[in-house]
Amino acid sequence: MRILLVYPQYPDTFWSFRYALKFIAKKASFPPLGLLTVAAMLPADWEKKLVDMNVNALSDGDLKWADYVFISAMEIQKDSVVEVIARCRKIGVKTVAGGPLFTTGGHEEIAGIDHFVLNEAEVTLPPFLSDLANGCARQVYTSEERPDINQTPIPQWSLIDMKKYSSMNVQYSRGCPFNCEFCNIVVLNGHRPRTKSQPQLLAEMDALYQVGWRGGLFIVDDNFIGNKRKLKAEILPALIQWQASKRYPFVLSTEASINLADDEELMKMMADAGFNTVFVGIESPNEESLAECNKLPNKGRDLVASVKTIQNHGLEVQGGFIVGFDHDPVSIFKSQISFIQKSGIVTAMVGVLKAPRGTRLYQRLKKEDRLLKNFSGDNTDCSINFIPKMNYKTLMDGYTHILSTIYSPKQYYQRIKTFLKEYKPAKRKGGLGLQYYHVRAFFRSLWFLGIIEKERKYYWGLLISTLLRHPRAFPLSVSLAVYGFHFRKVLEKHILPLKATVGLI
Repeated sequence: MRILLVYPQYPDTFWSFRYALKFIAKKASFPPLGLLTVAAMLPADWEKKLVDMNVNALSDGDLKWADYVFISAMEIQKDSVVEVIARCRKIGVKTVAGGPLFTTGGHEEIAGIDHFVLNEAEVTLPPFLSDLANGCARQVYTSEERPDINQTPIPQWSLIDMKKYSSMNVQYSRGCPFNCEFCNIVVLNGHRPRTKSQPQLLAEMDALYQVGWRGGLFIVDDNFIGNKRKLKAEILPALIQWQASKRYPFVLSTEASINLADDEELMKMMADAGFNTVFVGIESPNEESLAECNKLPNKGRDLVASVKTIQNHGLEVQGGFIVGFDHDPVSIFKSQISFIQKSGIVTAMVGVLKAPRGTRLYQRLKKEDRLLKNFSGDNTDCSINFIPKMNYKTLMDGYTHILSTIYSPKQYYQRIKTFLKEYKPAKRKGGLGLQYYHVRAFFRSLWFLGIIEKERKYYWGLLISTLLRHPRAFPLSVSLAVYGFHFRKVLEKHILPLKATVGLI
């Protein structure tokens, strides 16, 4: 068999980091870990190629070479998926589809796919391959079983050009112990966190190390601290030892819930293991909105203080925020801006609430007859798939006001300074050291941000302030300045023009 694995293109959003990646001559932030893992599950004697359309163009020659095209995607990639399927049908190559887009309902809406391998591939891929070998493959393979991910193979890294990506990624666990109303994580991966063993996680890191990767490594878990006991007793001690023995070749980042701030030992161990960034779903400073969406870890706490506690332990907090809850007052937009500025969350990703298929929010809104149209998967595109309690125009005006404020040079650069006052990075020997792309990015930032762009006075003020007050954080401050450039470009080129064309519900 000749198998072509295709990862469709993302639209240009805050999450793409497209304009920031240009500074370091990279094409994408992360490779498609799901497809690389599926590739390792296929028979070893099959020929395999992978095309990540965010990195390379998909040619007709690629499609003609293949016996089957395997497609994995999320909701936000739907438009690109439809184009890929049309090209496959035109050429006559058979298609196999899986991943979040198709598992949560896309297989019922997207025509032209020959076979759907849904849910978790450890369970549904083997019967498909068996039936395929016997000439009796069905169209849909699905299962509610939650497999033991200790049996998941090491991703087939040889299929990608690592130089095209800014970071690699691995998975340690699936599932989340919480059950937020708007989140489809429990739909996809379950409520009980399932974890890999310590030897298995280290084997995946060894595999990346052996092929020469040095740099960022994102642990992509839904909630890395979902099983704190195992993390503190087994995983983090092993990571600390592994990183130290190899002089910290990887800079680690992950996602976690805000209750990380309640565990002093856990934060220290993560910093000692080489973590420097954690993404946290803050969602809202409004207590009624948090209660509405069942965001249990965030309720009844001083969220700003919790963020600063994590920052004090050497972990940059990136934050996710949502507007559009039923209990959001009109003052929510001002409250969100105030919270983001006070907390020093520089990378603040703000989106409009949407109801993904299968979530409790989707089911509730369906009962209330408030659903409007299909879910786009892009919570920054000024669309919404339900009738909000707040006036739609008021919601979109408030949303774009938040973005225009927090990404404006004055507020953005002030937020970097607020963060650096709290940030206390761990001191350690070793590390990645200065790389060519770091130097390239710095000089490009001097040119674009320091000379060409209107933000230049804030940029130079930040550099001087950081050199005088926080010299160890100088590289980080440059990186954050570059991120801000990306956020402003997406806002100017995509979000504000979209708002102008979106009609009222």
